[in-house]
Amino acid sequence: MPNSLNPFELIARRWQPSARFVERAALATVVMAVVIVVTGGAVRLTESGLGCDTWPRCTSGSLTPTADMGIHGAIEFGNRMLTYVLCAFVGLLIIAARARQPVRRSLTRLGWVQFWLIMSNAVIGGIIVLTGLNPYIVSSHFLLATALLTVAMVVWQRSREGDGAPRDLVVRPVRQLTWLLVGATLTLILLGTVVTGSGPHAGDAREVHRIPLDWQEITQLHVDFVYIVLGLTVALWFVLRAVQAPAAVRRTVLDLLGVLLLQGVIGYVQYATGLPEVIVGVHMFGSCLVWIAVLRVFFAQRERPALAAVPEHGPTDDHETIQPETPADTDPEPEPAASSR
Repeated sequence: MPNSLNPFELIARRWQPSARFVERAALATVVMAVVIVVTGGAVRLTESGLGCDTWPRCTSGSLTPTADMGIHGAIEFGNRMLTYVLCAFVGLLIIAARARQPVRRSLTRLGWVQFWLIMSNAVIGGIIVLTGLNPYIVSSHFLLATALLTVAMVVWQRSREGDGAPRDLVVRPVRQLTWLLVGATLTLILLGTVVTGSGPHAGDAREVHRIPLDWQEITQLHVDFVYIVLGLTVALWFVLRAVQAPAAVRRTVLDLLGVLLLQGVIGYVQYATGLPEVIVGVHMFGSCLVWIAVLRVFFAQRERPALAAVPEHGPTDDHETIQPETPADTDPEPEPAASSR
């Protein structure tokens, strides 16, 4: 098939987005990934989880909510429609990354990963409705949304750096401590879904099956991991100071510490006030900010330089550089990037 029939090639011939545009498109997917988590929480907290009683239609006889379904049908259907908005933002990112020259296939591939995560989570959302808000599937729905947020953050980070080999800015023990922090935070998020699945906000006013665990005990375990994550964050900051890590790396840890303290206050307030819906929703938003802050700490500890410039003549792969021919009896020496211009 001729290249002229490739829609991405046609777009690239007419539109050359800037690197700044691609970066902003990636950031937009991060924002939308957070929005979809918050609106999904709003569906549960307003008892609109079964506002549409089937899937993929809203009712057995209508694709959209009917007037007699009230506000709950509108909330649930509105959340479903946000899936298409999120897909539109991801689609814009894929097109922009593909149209920009030179093409960075790592960005387009990660964009497609986001798309398929969205589609998978949409199906899981439908299964939640069909199973009457099964708490285990609801938990997997949130965890997959967290995976989407993770990939969106990776794309945003990659859009702001080159495609060269990553280079650590801190020593290996610091990276290992950071991995431990990431693992503890993931466990904290997982326990949060269990707290939700065993707690009072089931997502519908009718009797809904809950995870058969003692809510007080699982909440205490969740709090214990809050202290573990907080302790690891403080320890990481002192270690970074001791090894004289770059100031930018230390700042991300301070940002994380601030977000954790704020999230802890919100969590305590929601527990002490009997889990009011608004505070619980703010706590869900805070969990997204905590995970974003942890990922920023992780990303800040290494850098990726740009690859050497590729000459305009001759077909090459996206990330390949053309090396000059050298005599067989001599070893080739690396050329500076400017020599390929």
